[in-house]
Amino acid sequence: MKIAVTGANSSVGLNLLAHISNHDELSVIAAVRSEKAMASLPNSPQIDARIISYQDQDGLADTLEGVDCVVHLAGILIESKHSNYSSANVAATAAVVAAAKRAEVKYIVFISVIGAHPDSTNTYFRSKGLAEKLILDSGIGACIIRTSILLGPGTAGAEALFGMASQPNARVLGGGNYSMRPLDIDDLSKAILNSCQAQTEGATVHELAGPEPVLYRDLIRRAAKLMGGEIRLASMPIWLAKLGASISYRLKGGGITATVIDVITADEVILSNADKALGITLTPLQTTLEKILEKKKKS
Repeated sequence: MKIAVTGANSSVGLNLLAHISNHDELSVIAAVRSEKAMASLPNSPQIDARIISYQDQDGLADTLEGVDCVVHLAGILIESKHSNYSSANVAATAAVVAAAKRAEVKYIVFISVIGAHPDSTNTYFRSKGLAEKLILDSGIGACIIRTSILLGPGTAGAEALFGMASQPNARVLGGGNYSMRPLDIDDLSKAILNSCQAQTEGATVHELAGPEPVLYRDLIRRAAKLMGGEIRLASMPIWLAKLGASISYRLKGGGITATVIDVITADEVILSNADKALGITLTPLQTTLEKILEKKKKS
């Protein structure tokens, strides 16, 4: 089976490439947007690295020629001067869908986020919902996986968590009083590969989260305890954080915004977890935390 992965240099992309490399029957076109991104990809005879442009429909369609499944990972949470939700989350998805049709790709796996909805008042959640709709309306078989916060070596969530937990004192947005369902990044990669191979009929939407709900403040304390320390937590008022983010965004032309803060502090609530439907066994949260710390000790 040949799989194409967009955003292959992301933490999810790199983890997925590592999993693919363990399956001799799989090969992958690892699509990235620059030479620098390409340099970060692992070397493997199963990995064919390509530089793509979402504005080049002919080139994108050529890249997807002969592919059995497209895994669309590309997208952003934090906007910059050069990339916004409309271009990176919506337009890029539209380009992938159009190219997949031209290349007669039969299946798309799209990684979305819990809370995505095309009518959301939050512009990030709305952009992911609009991207989902593009795929659902495409007529191509698809599996959309909405995920919770991802934890694992190299993920932004893990870096932020252990960075904060390593301090004796830290201020947390809203005191960390929001519920999370951290998902092990290896579990997501397994779910993606199972979806690529199963290619169930039609288009399905799944919500996939970790096995344990936890308040972020308690997650920080667990990480600190795992490192043999203790941490005192104070609350950063969300309104104050939004004000500071707004000023910084105007000065820098990008970065954290009130929209991102609302995403970060949203409770991750799901009605039904898709672990069984996607054929995976969820990794216990403690095991995930220990795995991250072990990797940090070795690096």
